[in-house]
Amino acid sequence: MYKTDFVVYDGVEVPVSVLLRPERHNRYGTIKDLPEEELVDPDELERVNFIEELQPILRLPVRGRKCSITPSIDEDGRVDWGAFATADFDEYRPDIDKPRYKSNILAEEKEDALLTIGMLKERIQKKGKYKVMRKVLYLARKGKIEIDQIRDWDIWQLAKYCVRVTRLNREIRELRARSRRAKQEKADAFWQSMGC
Repeated sequence: MYKTDFVVYDGVEVPVSVLLRPERHNRYGTIKDLPEEELVDPDELERVNFIEELQPILRLPVRGRKCSITPSIDEDGRVDWGAFATADFDEYRPDIDKPRYKSNILAEEKEDALLTIGMLKERIQKKGKYKVMRKVLYLARKGKIEIDQIRDWDIWQLAKYCVRVTRLNREIRELRARSRRAKQEKADAFWQSMGC
């Protein structure tokens, strides 16, 4: 039933132990009279192959980087992360402007809402309805009527998004003003520390 492999050891036929593993040969081959340490590393062969295949793509021009930090590249083409996460890196890296970041996210949200408003306006096609829609939107933006009082679904959605865009515009202005004030205060503190 089971086939057992045997090995001849000192003239005696002995079954191959399960603990013994056959010696694996180098899949890249060997050269006679050359030690294994001097052969090319398989990773090096792979890197050379990638460079040959991707050379046309690597020669394409690229945009300039926005980041002022350019990590050093070693001879293998890998990034040397040596100075990152050190005190020098923390001094070199600019601080994150949280109000500006949040205002940029809200600006993206506003763009999405404006696209939705454009689609909703296309759904409302009657001329008489358009005049009513403008008056209702004006009253909803000013807060003189509640949005939930509108019965037409398209105009209700449109009013909801218009009020949302108005709120987003206000928040974006406030966040950007706060960001400008913080930068101005930081600049004033710097110039005062310089004795100017």
